[in-house]
Amino acid sequence: MLEREAVELARALIRIDSTNTGDPATIGDGEARAARFLRERLAEVGYETHYAESHPGRGNLVVRLPGADRDRGALVAHAHLDVVPVHAADWTHPPFGAEVHDGVLHGRGAVDMKGYAGILAAVARDYARRGVVPRRDLVFAFFADEEAGGVHGARWVVAERPQWLAGVTQAIGEVGGFPVPLPGDGPDRRAYLLATAEKGVAAAVLRARGPAGHASRPAADDAVGRLVRAVAAVAAHRFPVVRTPATAAFLLACAGAGDEVGADELERLLDALGPAGPIGRAGLRDLATPTVLRAGYKTNVVPGEAVAELDCRVLPGREDAFRRELAEVLHRAVGDGVRLEWRDWIPPIAAAPDAPLVERIAEAVRAEDPAGTVVPYLMPASTDNKHLSALGIDGYGFTPLRVPAGFDAFGLFHAADERVPVDALRFGARVTERILRTA
Repeated sequence: MLEREAVELARALIRIDSTNTGDPATIGDGEARAARFLRERLAEVGYETHYAESHPGRGNLVVRLPGADRDRGALVAHAHLDVVPVHAADWTHPPFGAEVHDGVLHGRGAVDMKGYAGILAAVARDYARRGVVPRRDLVFAFFADEEAGGVHGARWVVAERPQWLAGVTQAIGEVGGFPVPLPGDGPDRRAYLLATAEKGVAAAVLRARGPAGHASRPAADDAVGRLVRAVAAVAAHRFPVVRTPATAAFLLACAGAGDEVGADELERLLDALGPAGPIGRAGLRDLATPTVLRAGYKTNVVPGEAVAELDCRVLPGREDAFRRELAEVLHRAVGDGVRLEWRDWIPPIAAAPDAPLVERIAEAVRAEDPAGTVVPYLMPASTDNKHLSALGIDGYGFTPLRVPAGFDAFGLFHAADERVPVDALRFGARVTERILRTA
């Protein structure tokens, strides 16, 4: 019943269009409808539900199941109920139809992350029906707005309803749990990736000013020239390789690379890891990527200002060093010719890759897939775990799906034709049930 209900709930959630455009003027009430749907399903099996809308239509839902040891830190398992927009013409099947074809469930949110929301709700209902008492308190949370930064979801709950998360010390959410094949030890060696850390995210603005004038008489060092040199220097710069605990655990498990392996050798080893290689490489170093350039308004006019924006991804423990290094790169390129401004700084987070919870996750995976091994990794993006960390909650990313070889679950995030094998959801329900019961 657990597996069937997980699939049914996932399909019901996909049918609720909870598109989050990021623009309040174009966001409907889909997140609230999805949260209220789950509130009804959980209330009917006896849960006391906590529901609130941070803004009209932006629903958040939390329920708690008491554990055997109320003095142990509670565990929150969470999913977000919003999805990114779709262009229906790009889809083979209706994006909100939740149709199943050849054993595969199609629809926006199948992977990111209404599939896991359905699993969590099914596990919560299963526990209530069977009278399961987990080892510690379990909190099931369903948030709005993750796709636009969590302002109306997890961040709002942390700020305005922290009592819903009282006593929580650890969290499980996205992104992880999808297997990638590893070379060696036979063709069935699979690594289920567990996010134990996330890079920090920031936007940097480079602003250059210079004399404006007619393009036939340009200044020797105008704003556009300064900015171009600064952007070229940033784009060419490679930050140093840093072995964070998460990355060190990944490299050791996947490539047998200990501390004695140099940076150049690490690149070669990662190239041999197939699909796992780019994932590991993303955790090796900080990144500053030029993404937006603005200057000028007419071809024959030299503008007085030129602006660039950088997307910055920063490793745990590297915040101060990263800021200093980027400033030095710019100074070498243009001296004081460009001003560096920071905005939207979200710090990195890191949890212990060898915590007892990690072993419980590994045991649950082995029970369903003896050839599977759980491997920590550092995720280069952000999830709601960053907001939960403000309450001292250690976040882990693990939403288990056993997908067939060649099925790129990571690549389906935000993609057209987002889909998931139904058997993968059933596997996820079994593994998640064991994790939460024994954690």
